[in-house]
Amino acid sequence: MSEAPLGRRTVLIATGVTAAALAVGAAAPAAPAPALAPATDVADDAVPAAAAAAVCTLTKEMTEGPYYLDGQLVRADVTEGKAGAPLKLVLTVVDDDTCAAISNALVEIWHCDALGEYSGFVGNNGHSEPDDGTFLRGGVLTNASGVANITTIYPGWYRGRCVHIHVKVHTGVTLTSDGSFTGGRELHTGQLFCSETITTAMAKVSPYSTNKVTRTTLAQDSIYDDGGASSGLLTLTALGSTASAGYTGTLTLGVETS
Repeated sequence: MSEAPLGRRTVLIATGVTAAALAVGAAAPAAPAPALAPATDVADDAVPAAAAAAVCTLTKEMTEGPYYLDGQLVRADVTEGKAGAPLKLVLTVVDDDTCAAISNALVEIWHCDALGEYSGFVGNNGHSEPDDGTFLRGGVLTNASGVANITTIYPGWYRGRCVHIHVKVHTGVTLTSDGSFTGGRELHTGQLFCSETITTAMAKVSPYSTNKVTRTTLAQDSIYDDGGASSGLLTLTALGSTASAGYTGTLTLGVETS
């Protein structure tokens, strides 16, 4: 199914540089937070200090796509034992008008596994595997510095799209007894992207090397517009000396709150 860009605006915050640079840094993630709780604090003093001198730059949202499922789990680790290189996301949410960090915002992600299959839709990329409708889906509440730490795996790919992760930001949600959430206000729908150089290296290691679907690159993708961080390109930092050791992926997203 096709995915076309949307026009509702969001922002990305860049510190210590001009708006055009849009280079975003973040501290290394702490241990994953427990389910049904805000993400573990990461450099609590860093975000407010940075915000004071920040330059806020507007950027467009990205389409939700065809594979979203409502009511996913609130949890810091969404892997469910899925094979793949670790990816530790450190995502910071700020207000686009004030650059202030937004705490208790639910940052929700979903993406395909190494073979390009989404939970709840397994088979769409030609593979047969168990499907519980929840793997590689979920999210956490941001801490006092607006930071959400989520542990997942590096995404695979499927026909027609580059490697990407879908993301939503909600405020005012109610956590439920079954580990999910209801209500609230959706402030942002976007996508996160990965370096083509790193994806090329990842495609050579198992289990990604078993995905024989022709890979769409960032340059070929119909959604990513080569805008770098302003279009959701993560800053990836290696966790080890090989691609299979995984990466930390950081990005700071701003949302409209009014």
